[in-house]
Amino acid sequence: MDTRQSVFAQVMEFLPRYDFQKCVQRYKGQYKIKSFSCWDQFLCIAFAQLTYRESLRDIEACLRSAQHHLYHIGFRGKVSRNTLAHANEVRDWRIYADFAQILIGRARHLYANDSFGVELDQTAYALDSTLIDLCLSLFPWAKFRKRKGAIKLHTLLGLRGSIPSLIIITHGKIHNVTILDQLAFEPGAFYIFDRGYLDFARLHKIHRASGFFVTRAKNNFQFKRLYSQPVDKSQGVQCDQIIVLKGFYATQKKWFVFLTNNFTLPALTIAQLYQSRWQIELFFKWIKQHLRIKAFYGTSDNAVKTQIWIAITVYVLVAIVKKQLKLEKSLYTILQILSVTLFEKNPILEALGTVKPQEIKDITSNQLNLCY
Repeated sequence: MDTRQSVFAQVMEFLPRYDFQKCVQRYKGQYKIKSFSCWDQFLCIAFAQLTYRESLRDIEACLRSAQHHLYHIGFRGKVSRNTLAHANEVRDWRIYADFAQILIGRARHLYANDSFGVELDQTAYALDSTLIDLCLSLFPWAKFRKRKGAIKLHTLLGLRGSIPSLIIITHGKIHNVTILDQLAFEPGAFYIFDRGYLDFARLHKIHRASGFFVTRAKNNFQFKRLYSQPVDKSQGVQCDQIIVLKGFYATQKKWFVFLTNNFTLPALTIAQLYQSRWQIELFFKWIKQHLRIKAFYGTSDNAVKTQIWIAITVYVLVAIVKKQLKLEKSLYTILQILSVTLFEKNPILEALGTVKPQEIKDITSNQLNLCY
């Protein structure tokens, strides 16, 4: 009998099952559940994310076509679209949100020493949001416009490893800047965001929390220069000025004007910090293109949030696998490989093309340790 684990089962071993069960117990996820547990629900949607399934029917057809493999990849029964749809509608999405936060904490620890293109000892975050369009007739709770529905993913992204630190899901009408009211700012950390978050009262809260901000000035920004500091114009920085606000007026500047409350870092570092904010745009692009958060497996607020949080968990899980196994491939490449190798019963390093089959026996158990 072939006792080897499938690639999917090996990937799932990176997940802390004990912590998952604690999340389930916290929100009574197993209350009156006799079959198709919360773990089965998680495995179904994680499988759908990794194999790019577009609908409940697509998930059901794919799993039934590989019925003889299901037990070996962790499923303990048949999966029907009605059962999965009901689970998405009624089981608390906070189970998967809390579990995602546990993985995020572990991923941040793994990537704590990674660089992100700026020589900086402090923690740096990029804050932004992205819209996910929804059909208003199917998702009437997703308020956005008169004839259009949408939800927003407000994301605080840690720039070391591009790991999301905080994700808040709201309907599309919520203004970006109001999310600053829900953040607990870390002393000494840098928060980088675009002009949509320019609110001086809220920026002052970051300053009072001993944090630092880097943002862009709006086109009609008016200020008075107090004095200038020396800069090396050959590096592209035109000026470094200490200013006070005067008001707002229309202007046609061709420069980028950056605002910060940190007076110790060089002006070029501040500009580079703002440039690194682009990582969050790449994160949004990546997650929209490679995870299934456009076609939802349910229409309720609970079903949508469940799917999004499991998608985030899959993203963080792949990042953990990449770091734990010291893979040089990008997250995109790893996902592409996993999407076609999940049912294979090969060692995960061989499946990902990191080592040749004959080299597997030479890898020590420490290198393949999947435990935390």
